[in-house]
Amino acid sequence: MCDAPPIAAGVVHWSIPHESAHLHVSGTAPYTDDLPEVAGTLHAALGLSPVAHGRLLDIDVAVLRSQPNVVAVITAADIPGENNCGPVVHDDPILADGVLHSLGQPVFAVVATDRESARRAAALAKQVVRVEELPPLLTPEAAHAAGQYVMPPKHLLRGDATQGLAQAPHRLQGTARLGGQEQFYLEGQISYALPTEDGGFKVYCSTQHPSEMQLLVAHALDLQAHHVQVECRRMGGAFGGKESQSAIFACIAAVCARKLRRPVKLRPDRDDDFMVTGRRHCFVYDYEVGFDDDGRILGARIDMVSRAGYSADLSAAVMTRALCHFDNAYWLPNVEMHGYSARTNTQSNTAFRGFGGPQGAFAIEYIMDSVARHLGKDPLAVRRANFYGQGDRNVTPYGQTVRDNVIHRLVDELVQRSDYAKRRADIDAFNLTSPVLKRGLALTPVKFGISFNVVHLNQAGALVHVYQDGSVLVNHGGTEMGQGLNTKVAQVVAHELGVRLERVRVSATDTSKIANTSATAASTGSDLNGKAAQNAARKIRQRLAEHAAALHGTAADQVRFADDEVLVADQRLPFATLVKGAYMARLQLWSDGFYATPGLNWNPDTMQGNPFFYYAYGAALSEVVVDSLTGESKLLRADVLHDVGRSLNPALDIGQVEGAFIQGMGWLTTEELVWHPNTGRLMTHAPSTYKIPTANDCPPVLNVQLFDNHNTSDSIHRSKAVGEPPLLLPFSVFLAIRDAVSAVGNHRVDPPLRAPATAEAVLDAIDAVQAAVARLA
Repeated sequence: MCDAPPIAAGVVHWSIPHESAHLHVSGTAPYTDDLPEVAGTLHAALGLSPVAHGRLLDIDVAVLRSQPNVVAVITAADIPGENNCGPVVHDDPILADGVLHSLGQPVFAVVATDRESARRAAALAKQVVRVEELPPLLTPEAAHAAGQYVMPPKHLLRGDATQGLAQAPHRLQGTARLGGQEQFYLEGQISYALPTEDGGFKVYCSTQHPSEMQLLVAHALDLQAHHVQVECRRMGGAFGGKESQSAIFACIAAVCARKLRRPVKLRPDRDDDFMVTGRRHCFVYDYEVGFDDDGRILGARIDMVSRAGYSADLSAAVMTRALCHFDNAYWLPNVEMHGYSARTNTQSNTAFRGFGGPQGAFAIEYIMDSVARHLGKDPLAVRRANFYGQGDRNVTPYGQTVRDNVIHRLVDELVQRSDYAKRRADIDAFNLTSPVLKRGLALTPVKFGISFNVVHLNQAGALVHVYQDGSVLVNHGGTEMGQGLNTKVAQVVAHELGVRLERVRVSATDTSKIANTSATAASTGSDLNGKAAQNAARKIRQRLAEHAAALHGTAADQVRFADDEVLVADQRLPFATLVKGAYMARLQLWSDGFYATPGLNWNPDTMQGNPFFYYAYGAALSEVVVDSLTGESKLLRADVLHDVGRSLNPALDIGQVEGAFIQGMGWLTTEELVWHPNTGRLMTHAPSTYKIPTANDCPPVLNVQLFDNHNTSDSIHRSKAVGEPPLLLPFSVFLAIRDAVSAVGNHRVDPPLRAPATAEAVLDAIDAVQAAVARLA
């Protein structure tokens, strides 16, 4: 692809810079905390629960009010409406009332004239909160054993797993553990609430879901939705952590602003952000699998138990997505899956890039790896033997036919490009002569369904305004969090109107402009909002075409828009000239647009239907080295080939693939969440103890390429979503580490490696392998 489109090429499918790149690099891009503060602005801070589980007896509000510069203290009793910020189930209090469910749960808010004074007063929570402690459930295993769930268990079955297992020549069973992950957005949670006229409120909020914030704030204030306006120009990252969990900050800021009739800003520091908010669900798996001599899965049974935390949040949908992605790229004829969202007295977990899909697919990749080791086969051969077919063996356990399967061709291309066979042989030879350092290699595929798995969320709206000078303003319901959504939407609109990209500007997401929007999540941002904006721009183009045709005595379908000009009856008119004439003729130069994804259906009770519009595919090959004495591992090289259909913007998409790969690698290798086993305190609540990847963790060789493909579904310009699917690619890193650990025992023992594969986890697995080898001897 070229760096810029040639004349007459349009502006989609080209690598155009991010629309805010110049602002990002110059430090002038305004985020919520950068907005000028209105005179009289106050600052809030949260007082957090000092225990994981207890009965709230009293809050010594007088002590808090006596602190320097404190203006007010807000408790649950001060909330005029519903004390709830749960997105689905109303089980998540804004401020604790009666029972404390987690160490770090907000109990009160202190409002002061400055942020530091508010924080100092709020830090007195341990002294002013009187609690009767209750026994907590701190692990998903303990909650599962006690039968404590935030939502009823989910079950997805196909065929007869019991019979498939019984008839299989080979069987394995085991347990696997997969840790959670902190979103660690660069810009933390923040909301700024301002009272407006006639009892209204405007809330600036760093959120992926402005419409949900609008409704939850309105409910908390006992107002109607039209009283509340929520605006978000950009976020400094989100990764799912600002889909539902921005609500508690928006609601508290708004409640404080209503009580005091003054603007209130709430921005927790990083430690409090960690302690209050949830993250990716950790999972525990118990599985049993039966397979033939080639490694083909004949029957599988699995229990998935997630750490949901103390409230439902989005855990049910996350578990649904996990169950629907257990198959990943594989045909499973007989499968029995059970999903349990365990209620624990820890932070309520929430959306994270992939939304359960990575947790579901991780299990089958772990199993495939074990099957190959049991049979003494190359894991890639076992994976290929289980791939979905292209004419048969192509129906998922939830009943959707896989019609666009390109995984065979994609993997074949990656194998050739990466020189897989030679590198596998070279690594085996290296390991035979290297007693301490062991190398590992793994290639893993991805098949990821695209759409919200709640059908009604798959809709979007947009507004397009063309001004008299020919400039264009676009507003849509998606939110920009650095991923380039606004850039892609601007490209779509410029292409539709045939104008230069410089003519098009995208404004802040605003609930007063586009109503009832869905979250920018599930990788649907460009699909939904691009289509809605295209719909709006197409209406305007049609009006302009009819106007031009009438003036020049030709048919509207003969009018062409390109290169910032309009070609009509062999004449070329500047776009701005036609627009000015249309305005003088009183033509409507703005339009709304709407899009709803077609062909979706889903029955949550039977877990059957067509939940996805299409699938995105990918594969990655990773090579690692492990020090068997220290447990240290390092990624040496990664080769990635990923399917984004006909990319709207290849540069942005490659950036998304690279970022997702490194983020997923961090989840699976270094980002370990640790709760105190007795108190339930999150011990890894700061950058000093929670280790995200740095530039030094990127491999010296990272080859990322886009797979040449054409989406068979009618997506926006036949592109495919890119936000979430590539996060599954670094399964190859984890399994390459497992391969290196297996080499310690000459591949005779299946390593019980847990994720994340920290140095400690690697050493534990090596010890287990060495002990098993000794027993075999």
